[in-house]
Amino acid sequence: MNVIPTEIPDVVIIEPRVFGDERGFFFESFNEQAFREKVGVDIRFVQDNHSCSAVNVLRGLHYQIQQTQGKLVRVTAGAIFDVAVDVRKSSPTFGQWVSCTLSADNKRQIWIPAGFAHGFLSLEDRTEVLYKATDFYAPAHERCILWNDPDLAIAWPLTEAPTVSAKDQAGQPFHAAEVFA
Repeated sequence: MNVIPTEIPDVVIIEPRVFGDERGFFFESFNEQAFREKVGVDIRFVQDNHSCSAVNVLRGLHYQIQQTQGKLVRVTAGAIFDVAVDVRKSSPTFGQWVSCTLSADNKRQIWIPAGFAHGFLSLEDRTEVLYKATDFYAPAHERCILWNDPDLAIAWPLTEAPTVSAKDQAGQPFHAAEVFA
């Protein structure tokens, strides 16, 4: 596996080694030992999540203030524009965001550690996103930052208004959001 750094050192893009031939392909989507050696993080995943979205659906920006979740995100059908926002006030990259395109074709993954808000825009119809989480979903601790917050100025690749859930439309502006110390 190849680890690609981003502008925020704690967030990395992972390219698996893909073996392909006339039958199709095979790759390890996760190997604990390789992850620990290449990413430098010893983690335990406790929950896998799977979503399917129509084109132009925007989900996020989500995080949990307690029972924090690191996420290893990948796409098995379609493509997304994936975003991680640093919400750790003590971090030198606080309030900064990084993005990448994850797709079934490129088979890339992104590691988003705890302390980051996460969101994505579906670029194709019937896009399926799978991600592993390091802690369980805890609705009481979930927080949401507005996807279009002007202070963050995320450059979503939109050509029209996205489809956003009522929960995400009610997200907090970044300056008012509860963040990590």
